[in-house]
Amino acid sequence: MRKLAIGIGVSGALALTGLIAPAASATTSPDLVFSDVTVNHGKAIVAGTTGIVKAPVTYTLTRPSDLTIDYKKTFAGVVLYRGTLSRMQNTIEPDLLTAPQCATTATTATTVTESCTETLVLDPSGNLFEAADATTWKAAGVYNRFDQDDDGSDGHISLDYHSDLWGPLGSGVQIKRAAKLTADAAPEPVKKGATLTVTGKLTRADWDSGRYTGYVSQKATLQFRAKGASGYTTLKTVTSGTGGALKTTTKATKDGYYRYVFAGTATTGAATAAGDYVDVR
Repeated sequence: MRKLAIGIGVSGALALTGLIAPAASATTSPDLVFSDVTVNHGKAIVAGTTGIVKAPVTYTLTRPSDLTIDYKKTFAGVVLYRGTLSRMQNTIEPDLLTAPQCATTATTATTVTESCTETLVLDPSGNLFEAADATTWKAAGVYNRFDQDDDGSDGHISLDYHSDLWGPLGSGVQIKRAAKLTADAAPEPVKKGATLTVTGKLTRADWDSGRYTGYVSQKATLQFRAKGASGYTTLKTVTSGTGGALKTTTKATKDGYYRYVFAGTATTGAATAAGDYVDVR
């Protein structure tokens, strides 16, 4: 079972209790309001099979003026989840090494309003498990309060734990599978006016296997940039075949670079191959 947001803030051996979703205590829920939530500047988060991806989050938090959030025994922040608030299928949580940074923007006799920033940490090997994770994730506000005694020298440890979640908040964020693209033009060098064959391969992150696999039936554009020119021009559109293979032909007219470009889809990020230089003689 994946660790849900309710595990935030619990340290040491007692963090394991987050895996079995302990029942919240009878403590009265605080009156917190999370608003204006924006994840990753409103842009999609693109993740490969390895490497940590960090996404900034900004939000406004209004809390009771008598509620102290110290990020030691109390925690408030924003998490991402897939599924429903009561049945989360997966979660992405803040960087617990760095507490959210909040600045007071307004106060009343009973409330404090703060502008907050935090960082969500996404580890593909630990957060993404299947193709279904490439979708729009929802944001939720979370409040945790806990008291723990993890000194077992007297033969006893304890955890008093309370958790609240509010969501969905804002428009959420799209998480996409990273794509890779290659291009190889041959023969090299080539006679002017002769036919060039440009091959390549389009692959994308497969979170099930932890590898990049071929992305078939996808359109990529073949582009050319003449030697000394500042930009590429599009020559034609090619559809990827078995294993993500790309192949087409074009006439060699002048020295320059050939590349494939993939614009991306709803589930997969964009990719651009490195230009392959061809000497025309």
